[in-house]
Amino acid sequence: MKRIELIPAIDLIGGECVRLKKGDYSQKTVYDSDPVRVAERLEGEGFRRLHVVDLDGARERRVVNSAVLRRITSATSLVVDFGGGITSSADIDAALSAGASMVTVGSVAVKQPSLFEEWLNNYGAANLILGADVRDGRIAVSGWEEQSSVDLFSFLDHWTALGIRNVLCTDISRDGMLTGPATDLYRSIMMRHPDLHLIASGGVKDTSDILALADAGIPAVVFGKAYYEGRISIETLMSDGTD
Repeated sequence: MKRIELIPAIDLIGGECVRLKKGDYSQKTVYDSDPVRVAERLEGEGFRRLHVVDLDGARERRVVNSAVLRRITSATSLVVDFGGGITSSADIDAALSAGASMVTVGSVAVKQPSLFEEWLNNYGAANLILGADVRDGRIAVSGWEEQSSVDLFSFLDHWTALGIRNVLCTDISRDGMLTGPATDLYRSIMMRHPDLHLIASGGVKDTSDILALADAGIPAVVFGKAYYEGRISIETLMSDGTD
């Protein structure tokens, strides 16, 4: 089996660890009131990466939960990427100074492409992850509450040509639904951009989905709800050549 990077997710609302269904803020489940405790548990189980999403920030279009991020990075050695509400250089600086290794940016790349290109030049491709949140083949922005007219593949073609190498692609229709990931979509992306470090996100329901993504050659996967609901076998993943 090919190797795949394992990236559990902590989504934050009001400083709590939550999950939404299809990005719908009215369909929220709180899994733990202390995200630092969750991060410490994940590290103890052998995970090395963590995806932190500031859902408050995504709605307010500014970083809100930087203090929680700092607590997580201070308490663990996890490599953390942080997204949600990144709309200015000050937001990026706040996330990086709070200990994030990378920031995920989606909306700005759609709405203000010249600004995102400036960030790409200033911060470097290694510190940025392009968020490609997709619904019906189009990019959604602003915490998934707005649907753009931008085609996913055109979007990826444009930014990879300018140097982007890390992409987090979330199939919104599957997120938090435990219906299985959009493996065919991710495979199509990798066929078009074989050098991309693509992070698959949305729909993972159990360990078998992660193993199938690995077999399909997908470099990395984010998962949340399946982990919190006990559907992920840590022992299987850690012994099957996954990272």
